[in-house]
Amino acid sequence: MTNLLIKLFIRDSKNTTDTVVRKHYGYLGAFTGIVLNILLFIGKLTAGILSGSISVIADALNNLSDAGSSIMTFVGFRMAGMPADDEHPYGHGRMEYVSGIIISCIIMMMGFELGKSSVEKIFSPEPSEFSWLAVGVLGASLLVKLWMALFNRKLGKIIDSATMKAASADSLSDCISTSVVIICIFINFFSGVDLDAYAGIVVALFIMYTGFNTFKDSLEPLLGAKPKKELVDEIGETVMSYPQIVGIHDLMVHDYGVGRMVISLHAEVNCKMDFMEAHELIDLIEDDLKEKYRCNVSIHMDPVAADDENVKAIKATVVGIIKEIDDDLTLHDFRITNGVARINVIFDLVTPFGFRYSDEEIETLVKNAIAEKDSRLCAVITVERSMC
Repeated sequence: MTNLLIKLFIRDSKNTTDTVVRKHYGYLGAFTGIVLNILLFIGKLTAGILSGSISVIADALNNLSDAGSSIMTFVGFRMAGMPADDEHPYGHGRMEYVSGIIISCIIMMMGFELGKSSVEKIFSPEPSEFSWLAVGVLGASLLVKLWMALFNRKLGKIIDSATMKAASADSLSDCISTSVVIICIFINFFSGVDLDAYAGIVVALFIMYTGFNTFKDSLEPLLGAKPKKELVDEIGETVMSYPQIVGIHDLMVHDYGVGRMVISLHAEVNCKMDFMEAHELIDLIEDDLKEKYRCNVSIHMDPVAADDENVKAIKATVVGIIKEIDDDLTLHDFRITNGVARINVIFDLVTPFGFRYSDEEIETLVKNAIAEKDSRLCAVITVERSMC
């Protein structure tokens, strides 16, 4: 069914890096969610009113909030697909994340209100009646929501959308909450124990939990989350596939929404390489990355003494020293300047976030270790963090 819908409504569906195609995937998920959730809301609300069950009504209102979430998904994808302008030169791609935050707030607010109503019913109980209509509607809802979870998960994987993946998780939590309501209805039917209000609380907690996870997933890219390791590795492999590149460092990936990524890095080339040839090489790599990731790219060229055996030997010594201290330490921009009585060893030392030593402590530790190894070596170190 999912493949059929994609084939019917999305042209050039395999070109998922294209912002227009991505927007249409978002529209498909949103409209499907709006239609199905409104139908489920009407059916459950009718069954809940007839049976007097607050948990069924709570489940109905949950579907109504899901329909509202789908509307926000549509708005988010529509605004995210707007082109760049003078005020937003990087486009509006992050509106997808903003819509996810709004959706999560709606979900959490709805969950809180439902929980409040359920608690009130515990202290002021009202009898509910068993209804085969309610059971039938909830059973059908369970199947529909299971399909929606699989549907949204597939769309989310195809376009790598946090919003669509959140919609899938929301549908799965709906399956759980609906199952709880069905179980409580049958417990009441067979034993006479009315757990309706308690089931409403369980549903409310599931709703709030889903909203919190959606909020977290949508907020992280807005705050500047670390790029995925697979993406970082792919970029590194692409750049290093050019034999003239000696190494790369200071790779940074700025996420302004899919199709609006900005990549910057430093590429090391042999200092003996012709300047114009090196410049052309960097242009070729930038074009390669732009074509592959549909992004903006800026590469800084760093000349290194790749053929100097003395530099290579000293660098190997220094790398061995820092690896003895901690295997997570790395260095780049390594160079030396020869003096009369000493050799200045200049490099940038990269430490992980939350490292056990402060910048000053690790700088002193490495300097002393290098000097102990060879008294002629005087380390000039800049300590920094890896951004990827």
